[in-house]
Amino acid sequence: MRLLKYGEDGRLTITSFDDDAIPLYAILSHTWGADAEEVTFADLRKGDGKDKLGYKKIRFCGQQAQQDSLQYFWVDTCCIDKSDKAELSSAIQSMFRWYQNATKCYVYLSDVSLKKRKLDDMLTQLSWESAFRSSRWFTRGWTLQELLAPSVVEFFSQEWERLGDKMSLKSLIKKITGIPCEALDGAPLSRFSVHERLRWKGDRQTKREEDAWYSLSGIFDVEIAPAYSERAPSAFKRLKDEIDKVEACVRDIRHTDPRHDKKRIEDTKGGLLADSYRWVLDNTAFKQWRQDQNSQLLWVKGDPGKGKTMLLCGLVNELQSSMPQSALLSYFFCQATDARINSATAVLRGLLHMLVTQQPSLASHIRKKYDHAGKAMFEDANAWVVLVEIFEAVLQDPSLRMTYLIVDALDECVTDLPKLLEFVAKQSSASSRVKWIVSSRNWPEIEAQLEQAGHKVKLSLELNAQSVAAAVDIFIQRKVDQLAQEKQYKAELQDAVRQHLTTNANGTFLWVALVCQELKRTANRHVLKKLAVFPPGLDDLYKRMMQQMSESDDADTCRCVLASTAVLYRPVTIRELVELVEQVKDVSSDVREIIDLCGSFLTVREDTVYFVHQSAKDFLFEKACHKVFPNGAEDIHRAIFLTSLAYLSTTLHRDMYSLKALGSAVENVKPPHADPLAASRYSCVYWIDHLCELKPESLASNVGELRVLGAVHEFLRKKYLYWLEGLSLCKSVGKGVVSMEKLWLLVQEMCDQDRLTQLVQDARRFIMYHKGAIEGYPLQTYISALLFSPISSLIRQLFQHEEPEAIRIRPILSDGWSACLQTLEGHSSQVISVAFSHDSTRLASASDDRTVKIWDASSGACVQTLEGHSSQVSSVAFSHDSTRLASASWDRTVKIWDASSGVCLQTLEGHSGIVTSVAFSHDSTRLASASHDNTVKIWDASSGACVQTLEGHSHYVSSVAFSHDSTRLASASWDRTVKIWDASSGACVQTLEGHSGTVSSVAFSHDSTRLASASSDNTIKIWDASSGACVQTLEGHSSTVSSVAFSHDSTRLASASWDRTVKIWDASSGACLQTLDVGKVFFSLSFDPNGFRLITGIGSIDIQSLETSSKTDLAEPMRPLYAGTSFSSDGIWIQHAGNNMLWVPSEYRPSHSSVSGTMVGVGVGSGRVWICSIDL
Repeated sequence: MRLLKYGEDGRLTITSFDDDAIPLYAILSHTWGADAEEVTFADLRKGDGKDKLGYKKIRFCGQQAQQDSLQYFWVDTCCIDKSDKAELSSAIQSMFRWYQNATKCYVYLSDVSLKKRKLDDMLTQLSWESAFRSSRWFTRGWTLQELLAPSVVEFFSQEWERLGDKMSLKSLIKKITGIPCEALDGAPLSRFSVHERLRWKGDRQTKREEDAWYSLSGIFDVEIAPAYSERAPSAFKRLKDEIDKVEACVRDIRHTDPRHDKKRIEDTKGGLLADSYRWVLDNTAFKQWRQDQNSQLLWVKGDPGKGKTMLLCGLVNELQSSMPQSALLSYFFCQATDARINSATAVLRGLLHMLVTQQPSLASHIRKKYDHAGKAMFEDANAWVVLVEIFEAVLQDPSLRMTYLIVDALDECVTDLPKLLEFVAKQSSASSRVKWIVSSRNWPEIEAQLEQAGHKVKLSLELNAQSVAAAVDIFIQRKVDQLAQEKQYKAELQDAVRQHLTTNANGTFLWVALVCQELKRTANRHVLKKLAVFPPGLDDLYKRMMQQMSESDDADTCRCVLASTAVLYRPVTIRELVELVEQVKDVSSDVREIIDLCGSFLTVREDTVYFVHQSAKDFLFEKACHKVFPNGAEDIHRAIFLTSLAYLSTTLHRDMYSLKALGSAVENVKPPHADPLAASRYSCVYWIDHLCELKPESLASNVGELRVLGAVHEFLRKKYLYWLEGLSLCKSVGKGVVSMEKLWLLVQEMCDQDRLTQLVQDARRFIMYHKGAIEGYPLQTYISALLFSPISSLIRQLFQHEEPEAIRIRPILSDGWSACLQTLEGHSSQVISVAFSHDSTRLASASDDRTVKIWDASSGACVQTLEGHSSQVSSVAFSHDSTRLASASWDRTVKIWDASSGVCLQTLEGHSGIVTSVAFSHDSTRLASASHDNTVKIWDASSGACVQTLEGHSHYVSSVAFSHDSTRLASASWDRTVKIWDASSGACVQTLEGHSGTVSSVAFSHDSTRLASASSDNTIKIWDASSGACVQTLEGHSSTVSSVAFSHDSTRLASASWDRTVKIWDASSGACLQTLDVGKVFFSLSFDPNGFRLITGIGSIDIQSLETSSKTDLAEPMRPLYAGTSFSSDGIWIQHAGNNMLWVPSEYRPSHSSVSGTMVGVGVGSGRVWICSIDL
């Protein structure tokens, strides 16, 4: 970054600073005058520019900065070398950050004057406000970020008089711009929706149309590199794509929303009482952590029930209200009883999710890996390693704002706690901009790990017993007041309860809460008697609760509920609990009463059953195990497994949510009001986990346990595919992959289970291979997953009846899971070109492996492998009568093959360079070839004799095309010209000059009167084929035009470009009729005979609905509607009538494709060629 400075001698200097050494500076915001009057970087280097009008702004900015005790200042006109495109691009991407980091931003309003007009003095202010409202500054695109990014924005009039700042003028600015006061106050812009922020743009104008969207990149905290030839629609699309990618990344890293967990915890515990945690704000340890820059880790430790979690909830609230708006706050609450939030990876995912939500630019560190691996990288075996790398990169990001990270209940991190402790200890001293707060019980292992942290402060609740006891007294006062109001206690009873709780609480919030919960169910006349039986101390209280429960008439049912809830992997809903615990099914209407009878061990919040505290669950396992699990915990796991499998077997079926559309994305799916999975979600996700809790040796030997394995075998045979759909609808396919791996390991440990072992192995491979399709699109379980599985797959065979009748893939892609992708029939290297015969019965493919293959379009079988070329084959073309096939090669030859027998009829030699393109004449009698030897050759298609060698181009010839009457030939060249030749004599009839870039494609109109050419100069030219005159130059593409084609009636022209659009033009007037945002570069396209469709390599676009009478703004690209069978532009889907039908696994996606009617021919980089047909 370059900054300006006035020296003591008044001389203006400019200095460059590295990002980590930038001093405090002021920054100017203004509207540009005439370019010639603005001082440039070149002017400053030469010492010129003082006589320009723009120099006054520089002088003012420097003087104002000095008044504000700032030595340095920045002005865009002269601090950026705009002649250096790389620097300009970097500056544009840094602009928001530069304004954001400025100490002050001065806005110079050249059209707001304070000079007295012919008005009374009392009207001067009104006149000033009127000019301010209508100032040009509020209409410009770049000034939006210059208003929002800096924390201090001061406005100055034409006379350099201060008008006010962003805060004092906030109401007026809101009225002018429509931007909420919260955003003007400096709230993180990520709090506002994408739609809201786009609205702020309004009708703001920019000098270059693309800047209207580039100027918003900082507002959305994304980066897009400027490309000033792309036009506004393309710039907007790139901006929106980046925003969408960040949102997808943030969505997929989200495993839970810690904000919702905090709210749930607070509500479950009866609400957060501010007076019960405020003592910590004056605590010496907390104040040291907050005020001392070197104290970066605060460890709050204490015994169970001492209020650590609510204390941290309070600290979150305190930091939110007191820290700067620009600072980041991320927190996570571990709970051992909930599998979603009890692992080290869950902690990092939760913290990262909150960080990137507040500062989206940090998502770039996630996307470096996410864009390649997707959501799976957060869930597979390497998730911890990947998340640590990402987190470390985030913490070292120079743009990371002041950050507070809070993790509650480290002791409740069940999975990989040592890794988490090591990470916290190391990272707590990694950055001076990051401060940590963690809490845990007084565990020696946690103490030992956190001792490694370099800059920590300990806050022991036991050493602050007096403060904690005072906070508990406040808590008691509140709880007793609530009881007295709800139960209508008399004053004497209220005082007695308060006194008893105060005497026996021993500084434990949880003890007070549990006793009050029991008193809530106790009649007033029995309260004093009840109090007497509540012993002090948590364990003694839990024992009393167990005794009370065992004396009830429902003791056995309560025991089963407690035992089942204790071994579950997450809290369950009441409906799920009813289906999981056999003993509850008969009393399902009274289940809440049963839970109430469980001695306050359990609580219900929003129909979900929770343990009141982790210590309650610990007590059941450690102090009451013989009562709760008389036959061992394994017995409970077995019961849950069996009831889960039985219930799933009755509820799972195809299309449970009635989606119908095969391409329905799970992210858009909303459960129906009567959700068929509502009671079985837990079972769907965790049945295998409970099975795996059983000992393998007993499963293999015990006759009774063999029935368990029989149930598994039967379930996989009959319900496996429906279970996978259920996992998709539950958004738990990743968990299903892990579960199948556990099941596979379990059955491997057992003997005499060959049939089950084989089935589990196949089912495991099935879910692993098709995870992407099933996870995103539930019904692709029955389409993509079945059709792209080997024919020997047991799952495919068992569910063959679910395969779609209308969709077929040919040839059979694989015999077994372990088969090599490169089958004997396939190419052994990348496929370069594919083409259908004109009668649509065959498909030809050209490859780097030096061969051409001909495939039967009906069966998908490879009918011929054409060998003979000594180098890669670059192009193939069928003759128009479909009897012959021509191939061009880097070996400098052209070969003509019999399309039926595969016999090489001719080898055409003569070119001295690579042959790039071949084309048959429309009467099939001649063949033209283009070469890097700068020539075109015309061959007799029957004899193979070279009839003509057409010389005249001075560079590579890239394309050749015959006129439809076969009398002329056109050639396009890198020498920026097009030549028209007499196809009989070989004479050059016309040389068409006018393009300023290489010419990539040529096409004759069907009446042979006009010729179109496409060029890297981003234009198309239409020429009179007789005179050679340029009739039209069609401008509008923002990148190289790759292909052109006329409609059969010669009235329209289609063009495809590297800007990923297709444009349709009026061939007479040159007007652009439609722009289609296809999202892909096409190298060939043509109209169908009726002119209703545009044939491309991925499908047929329905253009009949895109008439110019449409009210659509023709400047804005439309998404094309493909008729019949097609590929999506990203190659992921095969579609029918624009609807996603078949999700294509990555290794089968096209490097080249061709469409004919209902068929799609696909060439894959691996060398495979396959065909799909959809006949609906």
